[in-house]
Amino acid sequence: MTEGAADHPWFLRKHEDGTIFGPLSFEQLARWAAQAQVAPHDSISTDQQNWIKAPMLPELRMDWIVEVTSERLYGPTTLGAIREFIELGEIGAETFVINSCDATRYRVRDLAELLAADAPDEQVQSSDPAPVAAGMSIAADDRIRELEEALREERRALAEADERYRELEAAYRSLIEAGQAG
Repeated sequence: MTEGAADHPWFLRKHEDGTIFGPLSFEQLARWAAQAQVAPHDSISTDQQNWIKAPMLPELRMDWIVEVTSERLYGPTTLGAIREFIELGEIGAETFVINSCDATRYRVRDLAELLAADAPDEQVQSSDPAPVAAGMSIAADDRIRELEEALREERRALAEADERYRELEAAYRSLIEAGQAG
């Protein structure tokens, strides 16, 4: 563990609205990270003066990146958060995840053993008000824009291929005609 990480009270600052939670024990902070309540852009501090992004503290084990779509990633996050996203239906067995420590890529279905081994034995209740879980849902409007852009790109590529085909066909016919004339 980072020098004295468990010996300090911690503070969590939510990226979305700047809300600060704390002081918290390291165990509570780690539990929140495992429960998808600490997002990749949230910051943590022991003194409320010097803040770092939560994934920068190795002890939080925010080592996983989720491939939400082929163009969109979420993370780094924890195995516990991945388990939460599965339960919420935000990702499925075929979703890819990457271990950011060693760059290995897995389908969620291949992590079943690892997810089960990492599962908490019991839910510890705390009187501390917890932050809202960090969802990774993509807003429908954003997804529609992404799909429309992808469709425009595919149409552009099809038009270029069509044009190239016409050029090749014209060149082929010219060769045939030249061969028949000669």
